[in-house]
Amino acid sequence: MWQHDQGMDKTTIYLTDVQRHRLRSAARRTGRPQADVIRAALDAYLGTDEPSMPRSIGAGSDETLDASGTEAWHRERWQAR
Repeated sequence: MWQHDQGMDKTTIYLTDVQRHRLRSAARRTGRPQADVIRAALDAYLGTDEPSMPRSIGAGSDETLDASGTEAWHRERWQAR
């Protein structure tokens, strides 16, 4: 069961009449809220892995800029959203 302390955002989706009916039926059949059914379906479709770190943050180096510590800096500060 999902809890609201997981940093959730409210969103709006548009469903066809058939999708809305199937969602409502699945929620009733399982005794779960429609939002929970949608989140479970999204997790099944998208996977539940944590977001990966970007491959690049667009930094390079020149005489005045050295980005050699970028990877360590990024590891320390990266927060999955």
